[in-house]
Amino acid sequence: MDFAQNPDDLHAEIRQEVAKLCARFPGEYWRKLDEVRGYPTEFVQALTEAGWLAALIPEEFGGSGLPLSAAAAILEEVQRQGCNGAACHAQMYIMGTILRHGNDRQKQEYLPKIASGELRLQAFGVTEPTSGTDTTALRTFARREGDRYIVNGQKIWTSRAEHSDLMLLLARTTPRDQVAKKTEGLSTFIVDMRTVLGKGLTIRPIRTMMNHNSCEVFFDNMEVPAENLVGVEGRGFRYILDGMNAERLLIASECIGDAKWFIEKAVGYAKERVLFGRPIGQNQGVQFPIAKAYAQMRAAEAIVHKGLAKFEAGVNPGEEANMGKMLAAEASWAAGEACVQTHGGFGFAEEYDVERKFRETRLYQVAPISTNLILSYLGEHVLGMPRSY
Repeated sequence: MDFAQNPDDLHAEIRQEVAKLCARFPGEYWRKLDEVRGYPTEFVQALTEAGWLAALIPEEFGGSGLPLSAAAAILEEVQRQGCNGAACHAQMYIMGTILRHGNDRQKQEYLPKIASGELRLQAFGVTEPTSGTDTTALRTFARREGDRYIVNGQKIWTSRAEHSDLMLLLARTTPRDQVAKKTEGLSTFIVDMRTVLGKGLTIRPIRTMMNHNSCEVFFDNMEVPAENLVGVEGRGFRYILDGMNAERLLIASECIGDAKWFIEKAVGYAKERVLFGRPIGQNQGVQFPIAKAYAQMRAAEAIVHKGLAKFEAGVNPGEEANMGKMLAAEASWAAGEACVQTHGGFGFAEEYDVERKFRETRLYQVAPISTNLILSYLGEHVLGMPRSY
């Protein structure tokens, strides 16, 4: 089935090469990892060696210097081939904070090693148990003492912390009651977790409905060199926000890839499965939900492509990034629902991979940004209604 092929796709060659790589990691590979909650080390290493995870890193730092649309094509294809880019997708958008706001020393020290795979930058320490998506209410505090910061606090849903060398951490450096705006007084740090694990840093895995390698992270007088502060102290919230549009467009692309995988699976099974002397895909009750999911996927895809084009043109894609992420997540869920329903009981059988992908794609209606916050953004910043949050 070639519905996903676009003759005008500028990144068709990239998709083809990513598909070839993914073919080395079939459903059986992911099912075995799912059983033991394992991390796809071999898959991540293969993507790294092929240079795909360094797509957005400039050539001067050992990367490919590709545009965001190329990174989106990479992650979409990973998902469309039945693999799971969540194991490493954070590297695509986290490193942008260092690239845009880090100093020359930080760029020279970290980016080439991230590009080569010598260092993994996969952990993003932002969310806390008591603050959730209210980021400015976080409590983790970094206190300056001479040439270092002393960090105390806790993060949750810090995915891939056990499998990352570096963490991008957001912490308060000025108490909330001492700043004019609640978005001030937050700072961003590069934490070398190899040097502090067991010495102020504790990582505790969290079991979830999907194998997402999520963790709680605890800081107990953890020391971070002052030179690892990114940009200016107190402006970290802006640096984190700066990368959110890219993150949402990339996650949306993954959801589109998931939707395409589900639709292809459902269509294939609907054509082959014969009941009452006819393929089940001939029945409107089976056919129409798949067709509707396809329409949802295409609509979301168009919004995401518009957002990517605006991003690359230097225009704020906030509207498209937020809408695209929400619509793509809804499309992938609708496609997953149609795929499970089409397969019937077999949709719950591990060997078909449908139930695994079904669990994995459900995450994106919740994270990395709540749908309610997306609607709040659209209501306030696009439609001009009073601020909700």
